[in-house]
Amino acid sequence: MVYILLIIFWASISSSSGQQYYDYSDCSLDPDSYPGSRYTCNSSQKSCLTFLVYRANQQFQTLSNVTDLFQVNPDESNEVLRLNNLTSPSKMLPPGREVLIPINCSCSGQFFQVNFSYAFSGSTTYSDIACSVFESLLKSRTLREENQLQENDLKAGSKLHVPLKCACPDDFSSSKGVKYLVTYPFVEGDTLDLLRMKFGISLEDLCAANLLAPNPTVYPNTTFLIPLKKYPIMNLQITDSQPPSPGFLPTIDIETTGQSKLRTLYVVGSAVGFCLVLVALLVCGLYVKALRKWKVERLLSFNARSSCSIASPRSAQTARSSTNSCLSPDLLVGVTYSLCNYSIDELKRATKGFSEDARIGDQAYKGMIDNVQVMIKQMRFEDTRQVVDVHSKINHINIVSLHGFCYGENVTPWPYIVLELPSNGCLRDCLFNQSNYLRWHKRTQIAFDVATGLHYLHHCIFPTYAHLSVN
Repeated sequence: MVYILLIIFWASISSSSGQQYYDYSDCSLDPDSYPGSRYTCNSSQKSCLTFLVYRANQQFQTLSNVTDLFQVNPDESNEVLRLNNLTSPSKMLPPGREVLIPINCSCSGQFFQVNFSYAFSGSTTYSDIACSVFESLLKSRTLREENQLQENDLKAGSKLHVPLKCACPDDFSSSKGVKYLVTYPFVEGDTLDLLRMKFGISLEDLCAANLLAPNPTVYPNTTFLIPLKKYPIMNLQITDSQPPSPGFLPTIDIETTGQSKLRTLYVVGSAVGFCLVLVALLVCGLYVKALRKWKVERLLSFNARSSCSIASPRSAQTARSSTNSCLSPDLLVGVTYSLCNYSIDELKRATKGFSEDARIGDQAYKGMIDNVQVMIKQMRFEDTRQVVDVHSKINHINIVSLHGFCYGENVTPWPYIVLELPSNGCLRDCLFNQSNYLRWHKRTQIAFDVATGLHYLHHCIFPTYAHLSVN
């Protein structure tokens, strides 16, 4: 069976229609510099008033604690209270309650940032300060570079320079009416749809401000820019989970007159009726679930019969693979798969230090990871992001699967992707190998498999992808 590798290159997004690159790497990771690690000074504005979002936590439980952390001017306390719809700076905030903090963002060298100071504690690390105290509003690498000291050289009470990420609108966005770019830290449970509803803006504007294609994949412990055309107002009713519905209040039976007995009868009857409705809804839900399961099994059975009826003769293994060659698009909407995050040392061991013996193409190597043959390919940052986003939603027998990726190392800023290694090698080599000439029956089988893979990309995933390069 000859596999084909289909990697899709999206049209590049013009920088004039967006703001900054979205950096999907974790706050605590330490990759080399690449687009998105910090927000670059791409605007004629050298400074601007903007905002960042911070969440109340066990260490900072009141608005007063939060404003002290961000060194807010006492004269602005009333404005911060009004901005967050609060009446007292000492009121205890529920954990995770989001707070808007006004900041003055300015261009320092190549990057936009807002500067704060923080007293170092001997029991914390750069990663704890960047990712926990300041909730991923900067990378631990940035904090280490700005202070140029090893953690074991710091003393308790030492003042650290903390440059938080921020950005000002560029000329193009300003012409569209964008006045503020709010820095928002992602946590578990956050999605772009929730973010859109929370700030009342469109998904298109969110993606454009962060140079992302439609339907992107976002990750916790990263930051996102929110373009706003007016003073920020957050809808705090929008959360990642709905609060539990209130239960019945306890009733006290007071048997005095016939009227009170009748009222008690009404309450009991209402409770019984409510329970019956719940039981009916539960039964209906189980019935609908069973019906859907039956439809899925019937659809899979139909696909298996259809594949066997139209496929050319092939081995038993190929016949089994054809069953899964194309599922209904309705079953694939939103399906994503977990990917492994490999270290550069693992890739070096797999390829024997990226030796020439392991090289199989331009920036491509073969290797062995966990007793599995893999292909390791180095790509540009922008291309890697698209490959990860697309291949995490693809699962097809005729398309090489993506196992994971690696951020690279300091001397090689381009990341690597780790893919399934085609067992029979490159299709081009097989077709032109004179010593092992392919018979027409085999060539017809290969063409059928290629067509099956292309049909899957065009009709069986959502959104569909038109290939620009087929390998």
